[in-house]
Amino acid sequence: MRLKQLEGYLQQCDGFLSPKINLEQYATSAHIASHMAYTMDQTFDDVRNKLVADFGCGCGMLSAACGMLKASHLLGVDIDNDALDIAAKNMNEFELQTDFLNYDLVDDIEMINYLAQRKIIDVVVMNPPFGTKNNQGIDLKFLRHAVKVSQSAVYSLHKTSTRDFIVKKAEEFGCEVEILAELKYDLPKTYKFHRKQSLDISRFDPVSLILLPEVLDQTVRLLPCY
Repeated sequence: MRLKQLEGYLQQCDGFLSPKINLEQYATSAHIASHMAYTMDQTFDDVRNKLVADFGCGCGMLSAACGMLKASHLLGVDIDNDALDIAAKNMNEFELQTDFLNYDLVDDIEMINYLAQRKIIDVVVMNPPFGTKNNQGIDLKFLRHAVKVSQSAVYSLHKTSTRDFIVKKAEEFGCEVEILAELKYDLPKTYKFHRKQSLDISRFDPVSLILLPEVLDQTVRLLPCY
């Protein structure tokens, strides 16, 4: 499938009906999701025939992108059942078989430990909450747990303005980081305080991790340290 074709299909996905500000819900655009998944697949061979987990999957945009690029299995994880209902509808529309898990990725470590022990997840892809004043550090919790369960790589979106901090923390987690892209991202006017952001796409290896910062203009690749 060509990149433009992938983006066109993803534009048909439904987004949040009533985004929840406490969960920092905003839709990952078809443009970002298609480019992220296409890079994962074409550059790193991290989609086709891989079990891909989408942490904080929301409405399933990243899951759908990986499914269309022939991931062997998809697991979408989110704390919000309303978002999971939309994600399931989106995946059904494209006949993409996906397992969904209603789970708190931040505070409930039991499932993370289980997935890590089973070693069944090849790759984690995610667009985690950026972390507001009242929710600082949530992006790092997502990252730490993703690195723990992934057997190959983690691809994630983070604010460009936090790049140095994210890279430092990822290295403390035992990863090497590669910035894959920095992209300009116009946040939808979901909330009154939203404005243009710049995001990095990064890849971390252990596990590998890919980060997308605030405005998408830079990509990073993280390699595991042994």
